[in-house]
Amino acid sequence: MRLEAPFWWYRKTGALASALAPLGRLYGRIAEARAARIEPYRSQLPVICIGNFTAGGGGKTPTAIAIASLLAELGAKPAFLTRGYGGASKGPILVRQGQSAEEVGDEPLLLAEAAPTMVAADRVAGATAIEASEASVIVMDDGFQNPRLIKDLSLIVVDAAVGLGNGLIIPAGPLRAPLEAQIARAGALIVIGDGGKAARLIEAFTAQSKPVLKARMVPRQDRRWLGVLPVIGFAGIARPAKFFATLRNEGARLIDTRSFPDHHRYTEREARRLLKAATEQNAMLVTTEKDYVRLADDPETALGELKHRCRPFPIAVEFEDAGALKELLAAVLAKAHA
Repeated sequence: MRLEAPFWWYRKTGALASALAPLGRLYGRIAEARAARIEPYRSQLPVICIGNFTAGGGGKTPTAIAIASLLAELGAKPAFLTRGYGGASKGPILVRQGQSAEEVGDEPLLLAEAAPTMVAADRVAGATAIEASEASVIVMDDGFQNPRLIKDLSLIVVDAAVGLGNGLIIPAGPLRAPLEAQIARAGALIVIGDGGKAARLIEAFTAQSKPVLKARMVPRQDRRWLGVLPVIGFAGIARPAKFFATLRNEGARLIDTRSFPDHHRYTEREARRLLKAATEQNAMLVTTEKDYVRLADDPETALGELKHRCRPFPIAVEFEDAGALKELLAAVLAKAHA
């Protein structure tokens, strides 16, 4: 089970973060030294990476799906490459219908609905497997910090309401590596949502003449059903509060919320508690698509009943200037063909 991000990561630097800062700097130096020793693999196909600078979610998976859609509009045949966090399989394995989140992870199941998806803990092995398919471009969901595979374009996703937190490196803060080194390897910044927490990052990218693109999360279906009954929202993602805020903004009468760690595997006991709360309060159970695909589809269990009775609220990433992003993608494809 993945642990929740420490609360101090997203607050002003306090005593605990300051005490851990030297360890974070050491972590960053070790990560950079490790990357420098690795000779990366150049895939036969162009590689577009959707990543972020920090640990935890930020909208990478829906952004990757949106990028794949734009690539298809350009005539390319995208295939996703992902680690498949939370799944037992190390791969390389092509996600197929009927596989479970326990086998391949939750995010690959969502990606596979949009394009062929390869799960591989070894990104080079995964890229090689995709090269043998009909795909013409690889879209990596996460893996920006993985130095083993060369990226032709790295698109960095940031939540405008959260930004970089306290700006320190793990374990003192959420940064996965020194910020300056990460910006140097990035191609463009995608800022999702509203808020001023990404201002520092926007300024840094603008100063280096790197594109900054704005996007937002939008519902993928008619949302009027959210107002039919009171709603109990539950989520096991990096930022459950963000999902609950989205439900409220889209018209849900949210009377209760239940938060769990990212990629959480629900238990029978938890399922029974959720079902009981919904029955007692005559409420709908609403969750994220990621949580929904993790629920076992077994009618003889409480988890199966939970999956039958709850409803996922699907979202998508919508770009403010899709044309500018398509130009970036087209340039990568053109360079590969040349």
